[in-house]
Amino acid sequence: MNTDTAIWLSTNGFEIQPPVSVNAKGQHALILAAQQGRNDVLECLIAQGADLSVTDLYGNNALWAACFAEASSCISLLLNAGIDIDFQNTTGATALTYASSSGKHQIVSQLLQAGANPLLTTQDDFSALDLASTRQCLKLLRDAVKTR
Repeated sequence: MNTDTAIWLSTNGFEIQPPVSVNAKGQHALILAAQQGRNDVLECLIAQGADLSVTDLYGNNALWAACFAEASSCISLLLNAGIDIDFQNTTGATALTYASSSGKHQIVSQLLQAGANPLLTTQDDFSALDLASTRQCLKLLRDAVKTR
């Protein structure tokens, strides 16, 4: 573990020795690092065998957090490590659903290229296409649905 990662863990209330667990605020290091776009910390946590299935208090995983941060390199790192690209939170929303509804077209494109399923729906039966908030997201998702 490099010094920057150790400092980040300590500053954010995590144990430095693996396995890194939840801090006093109930945050998982993997999710917080993704939310902050800390590719270096994610690399270290993944190398130490971090649990890719952890979720935050809202039922979202680290991929969702990386999408929130628009951290393309973190998204790639998590996908390469095997995180579930189509993980659905407690309401049935995926990272793709979130990115689409938030107008993050570059993230929508990245997720679709990585194989995210644009047809999954939420509990309310809305897909990422239904919730697209920008023309760019709408076009990307329409094209993806046509090719399925």
